[in-house]
Order: sequence, then structure tokens, then C-alpha cells
Amino acid sequence: MEKNVKKGNAFTNNPIVKMIGTQKIVVLGVIILLAAFFSVLSPAFRQYSTVVSIFDYSYYVSLMAVGVTFALITGGVDLSIGTGTIAAGLVGGYVVGHYDLPVAVGMLVCIAFGLFLGIFNAVTVAILGLPPFIATLGSMMVARGLGSIMAGASSITWPQAGTPNGWFRSIFKINVGGKMIPIGFLIVIVVVIIMSIVLNKTRPGRYIIAIGSNKEATRLSGINVVKWHSLAYLISGFFTGLAAIAYAATFQAVVPGTGAGLELDAIAGAIIGGTSMTGGAGTVGGTLLGVFVMSLLKTGLPFIGLQANWQQIITGIVLLIAVFVDILKNAKK
Repeated sequence: MEKNVKKGNAFTNNPIVKMIGTQKIVVLGVIILLAAFFSVLSPAFRQYSTVVSIFDYSYYVSLMAVGVTFALITGGVDLSIGTGTIAAGLVGGYVVGHYDLPVAVGMLVCIAFGLFLGIFNAVTVAILGLPPFIATLGSMMVARGLGSIMAGASSITWPQAGTPNGWFRSIFKINVGGKMIPIGFLIVIVVVIIMSIVLNKTRPGRYIIAIGSNKEATRLSGINVVKWHSLAYLISGFFTGLAAIAYAATFQAVVPGTGAGLELDAIAGAIIGGTSMTGGAGTVGGTLLGVFVMSLLKTGLPFIGLQANWQQIITGIVLLIAVFVDILKNAKK
């Protein structure tokens, strides 16, 4: 027994483990096991097209998850990111298609719409003091309604690859010799590095963590809690807009009324990666790894014969397990 304890201490005290983090190493192990599991059960999973599908899914969910990590660290949540991503994609695509504007304008509209949701959530949560769950549930419904109104209940198609305005699709995926190369992952990595620095090495990031750790103590120490709490939701909104661009670049069309459930994938990814539901702890790098767990599940489950309904059940179970592990971790502190 004592020997096992010493081994455990030796592992957690290892400089490399300390640098990377125990949680990230565990999640990385889960990713490897899932990839091996699906590869063994389904030879079709081992195709190159599957890798492209995993990355396609990960782009927009990763961006949503990076943003919502900041809201979660404050002890809150942002449920508007899923429908907000779809709504922003609808509004941006509508502007491009109906007013014959450059696709760059549509991309800016996506970001503006995401920021609009971020401001809405910042006002209701940080300034008015509404419970984050209720406030962002309300903004989720607002986003869905605005997107449907703008689209007129019909799908919105962004410019296709090969057309003059279709250049934006090559930001995430390029065609080389007839094979699609998912280069968008490089962008996601850069985003994760930048936001990791913002969270851990800058004053706004430290204040956001402090708010999640103890909001009242942070206020009493002279920090403008409303300002930095609002910033967390603005960041979440900004990344919702970026996720909309990634979604529009990945799929042929954006469909009104969809997006419900995407927020759960992003939130689950953040929690699996080590972000605490009670606030005060989390890493952007861990969030990215958590998203890849969700991406592997979403992509791999159909290969072993489990369709949409079972995927939702398993996703829900994974989310519950992640929250339960988080509760256990906090109980040990």
C-alpha cells in the first residue's frame, strides 16, 4: 500500500507531469484508447477521410469551447454558444448572399453577432446579476429566433470552394492533389496558445480566475468584478462568432433551428479537460484535449453501429462523469 502511494507521488512529482498536468495526461491517454478502440472494432474508421471528419468537427467546437472556458472559470456558464454559432453563420451568410458583399464582411458580421450575444450575457449576468444558466438560456432562445428570422426558415449557403468568394474555406481545409488537408488545426493551436497566455499570464486572466475562486473576496480586494466578469462573457461571445466562421467554412450550408446540443459538446470538452464547474480552475490546453475526446466519440460511434440517439445518450453520460469527477476533485481540496 505504502509502495503504491510512493509510486503515485513519484508520478505526480515528475517534472514533465507537473509541466503538462496530470489531468491532461489522463485525457491524452483516453484519446489514444478511444482511437485504438474504434480502429480495432471498425476497419473503416482507419480511413484518411475519418481523420478529416474528426478535424472538421473539432474546429468549431474547439473555438466554442475555448470561449466558454472563460465563462466556466468564473463559476458561470454560457448556453448560447451552440445556437449562437448557427445564428451568426446564418446572419453572416445572409448578408453575403443577399447584398452581394465580400465574404470578409460576412465573417465580420459573424464576429459582431457573437459579440452581441457576449454583451447581452455580460449585461444580464455580470451587471444585472441574473443566474448564468437562466440568462444564457434566454440569449440562446434569442439567438435561435434571430437566426431563423434572418434566414426566413431556409438554409443559407456560403460561397463554395473554387468560387471567387470561396477562399475562406481554404483557411481550414485545402485540396492538395485531390486530397483534403485539414490545416485549420494549426489555427486552433495558435488560438489555444494565445488564450492560454491570456488566461495564465495576464491581469484579465488572473482576475477572471480570482472571480471564480471567490467573487466576494476579489471584490473586497479592490478589483472591478463587474468589468472582468463581463469580459469573460465577451470572450465567449467573440469565440462564438469565430466558431460560426469555422462552421460555415466546413459545411455546405447553415440550417436554421440547428445548433442545440453543440454547447453541451463544447462545455463537456472544457470540463473533461479540467475546467471546474464551480469556477476558479481550468486550462485552455486541457479544453482542446477534452474537445478531441468528444470529437472521437461523435465521429467513431457511428462506425460501430451506434446512431444519433445513442450518441446523445453517451455524450450525456460522458458529461455527467466529467462533472462527477470535478465534484470529487473539489471535495478532496
